[in-house]
Amino acid sequence: MSSRRVLYALGGTVAVLLVGAILHPGFASWSSLRVMLVVASFTGFVAAGQMLVVLVGGIDLSIPWVLNGAAIVLTTSSLGQTSRAPLAILLALGVGALVGLGNGMGVAWLGVPAVVMTLGMNGVMQGLTLGLSKGLTCASCGSYAPEPLRGLFDGALPAQLFLWAGVGLFMTVLLTLTTFGRRVYAVGVNPRAAFLSGVGVRGVTVALYTLSGVFAALAGIALVAYGGQPSLGLGDPYLFESIAAVVVGGVSILGGRGHYLGVIAGSLTLVAVTTFLQAQRVPEYGRLMIYGLVILAILFAYGREKAHD
Repeated sequence: MSSRRVLYALGGTVAVLLVGAILHPGFASWSSLRVMLVVASFTGFVAAGQMLVVLVGGIDLSIPWVLNGAAIVLTTSSLGQTSRAPLAILLALGVGALVGLGNGMGVAWLGVPAVVMTLGMNGVMQGLTLGLSKGLTCASCGSYAPEPLRGLFDGALPAQLFLWAGVGLFMTVLLTLTTFGRRVYAVGVNPRAAFLSGVGVRGVTVALYTLSGVFAALAGIALVAYGGQPSLGLGDPYLFESIAAVVVGGVSILGGRGHYLGVIAGSLTLVAVTTFLQAQRVPEYGRLMIYGLVILAILFAYGREKAHD
């Protein structure tokens, strides 16, 4: 059933592109596709981490301000200087890893529900980010991302897309070709049975939340490289989009089933739908309604599929 869901997600992407190309010549041109792929890559980064925690029946609601905090850390620590870029990237990823580790420890060792733990951590990160940056008015807050990072989006085939391909390869290898990946699916299907089989359920959970934080930070780095400078609220849209991409991509919200290839297709479908609605001049409230209805329709289809299996 997981393979069918991946095919459904890919089919949805193709269908939206075909309809868009018929109604709007040039909608599926390479220049348009290039932009959609780049925009979808940001959702794809965040959704990679969201998918990992969803596979074990969890959720990460701390993504918005982990992403925002990492973006600000990158620019304020690099000061736009190429020589400081490697350290700045490590610091930004470290912020994500540290928050993810905290989330994982709270969920796995303290037994705090994932919704409560990650939502609380999001609030903590928001407060820290606003406080330490003085509402993004600190002396170094006007810095730009280093030039090499901004260059990720240059050219007919941006390096950003190769980075996303690398994330896809990493996720595929991790989940399908490693012992750790098999343990992730085992925990998602039945945590108690996995524990009795010798799987370190707590360790797996902590590792997945840590990776989710790292992927959120990676998205923050990519977004600030794309835009040049961070802004407050930069990560707000990506909480819903990451969950939507995971769901549309065929990952079971109850855990234990799903592939990142489907999440890639889900990310592309969401961006293609948004682009199509904008081309149709649908107002913002209408786009949000249609966006939600599309996701509900897909969930309904998956529910019927499960009922007939």
